[in-house]
Amino acid sequence: MAAVTSPRLSNFAEHVLCPAPSGPITRSTTAFKKSSVPLVVTQHCRIDFALFLFSETTSVGEMDVNDCERYNVDREDGTDETDLLIQNTLNSETQERLLLRKLDLRILPILCLLYLFAYLDRSNLGNARLQGLPEDILGGDPTGVLFDWVNSTFFFTYILLQLPFTVMSKYYNPRIWIGSSAILWGICSTSMATAYDFTGLVIARLGLGTFEAAFGGSVVLYFSFYYTKAEYGTRIAYWFGFAAVAGAFGGLFAYGIQHVKVSIANWRLLFLLEGTPTILLGVICLFMLPDRPESTPFLTKAERKIAISRMNRGTRGDIGVVVRRSNVTSLQLSKTGGQIYVAAIIYFGLNCALASLSAFLPTIIATMGHTNAMAQLMTVPPYAMAGCVLIVTSYISDRLQIRGPLLVCTCIIGGLGYMMLLGTTHQQDIRYAATFLITSGTYASLGLMLAWFSHNLGSETKKATGIPLYGAIGQCGSILGSHLYPLTEGPAYTNGFTVSALLLFLAALCALLLSISFRLDNVWRDQRYGKPDPNDMVDTSELADKAPGFRYIP
Repeated sequence: MAAVTSPRLSNFAEHVLCPAPSGPITRSTTAFKKSSVPLVVTQHCRIDFALFLFSETTSVGEMDVNDCERYNVDREDGTDETDLLIQNTLNSETQERLLLRKLDLRILPILCLLYLFAYLDRSNLGNARLQGLPEDILGGDPTGVLFDWVNSTFFFTYILLQLPFTVMSKYYNPRIWIGSSAILWGICSTSMATAYDFTGLVIARLGLGTFEAAFGGSVVLYFSFYYTKAEYGTRIAYWFGFAAVAGAFGGLFAYGIQHVKVSIANWRLLFLLEGTPTILLGVICLFMLPDRPESTPFLTKAERKIAISRMNRGTRGDIGVVVRRSNVTSLQLSKTGGQIYVAAIIYFGLNCALASLSAFLPTIIATMGHTNAMAQLMTVPPYAMAGCVLIVTSYISDRLQIRGPLLVCTCIIGGLGYMMLLGTTHQQDIRYAATFLITSGTYASLGLMLAWFSHNLGSETKKATGIPLYGAIGQCGSILGSHLYPLTEGPAYTNGFTVSALLLFLAALCALLLSISFRLDNVWRDQRYGKPDPNDMVDTSELADKAPGFRYIP
């Protein structure tokens, strides 16, 4: 390499090694305003370093990656592993913080609002029940069996299609996939308002489950494109927390609808007003949601390199449309395969409790002696508390980088709430207080669970298969939860409360065992391979979570 007379040459030599020049490229450094010495570099050098070489004040880590474009220095558009490793040194905390804020302001409002209406559309049957739906199209349904089947049919298609849809989503542009899913489930939701019998309502619910299956798993995967493991749990909490917001908002909205005098049934108006915004949000998503980091026009070239670097900290993201079959088959062949099924047991118990809350909380509160309208209004405070607890626990888990111990605590809190309902049939204040424990424990547990395995599966493809796999098995708990509270067992609901409590305690035990397993595995790898830098890129493309440099979050 030709000599460069610059006080920063040693700094350059320490951070990049260029091969012998096959044809040097000369740039005058007068553009840098710090020196007039000509700069000679090779064609193979990463020109990103050229800027700070001639700065007396700029050190490694302080360089603005936009400078390459500002000074018109040539750089390659392609991204390889060298780029990913170099960026960890070049990007300052300020630049990354600005990028994170930009991503949050664009991604979170769209996806959180979509989940708000997704959850409203799936759970508004509980409010519609108190507004006369069974009397109008289910023949009164004195036993509540028909209503239970209408509620549970959503989960049939949701469970069967979640795994193939999440894997398929890797082949498509995220904004097109997610936006189209939202439009289609919004149409299914509004069509529930046109149902005139049991069959019509079931068909609409099956369609709703189909297109929401395309949404849930793909969004959990999508978050891993842009957020590191230290940020992921909190963002998942913001997103999933809107399920609790949906419960609170749904109760308020249903209370208002109950007092509206219109020419159609109140429950039909409820379905129309909660389904239509979903369609509009889906259209917005088609144009506003960023694509994958390496291809989105939402980011500048410099921001794109920072985003790609971030998604490769402690793991390695895929570039472009890739589905690695070896990662899919490893779910059955590796130790993680067993952990997936333990996770499915946890998720089963949590979803049983969640489905029970969504469909029957207004009914349970109504058995405490309140009117139907007041029962809908009284569902708001428990859901509001649940949202706050979810955010706090997820923030703590991100800061401490632990999930399992917190999940054990929140599952026990939810189980204790069900035990209080079981033991206090006539003390209405205590029963109402128990609903706060149930909602807080259940929602916080689900948020922690989603964040936990999204990292611990290692590779992007394994996440795309593992998340919906344990999710599909776990969603079977939603079907069980939909049949635990027949009207004939009210107001005690002994069987429903007992099963829900036992499943949450079982989930706590499984979470404890999983956390210990992950922690022991990390200790064994540290002893065998040494402790890795948590910000290093780990090649998980083939071995996924079994890569020597990968570490689980316990």
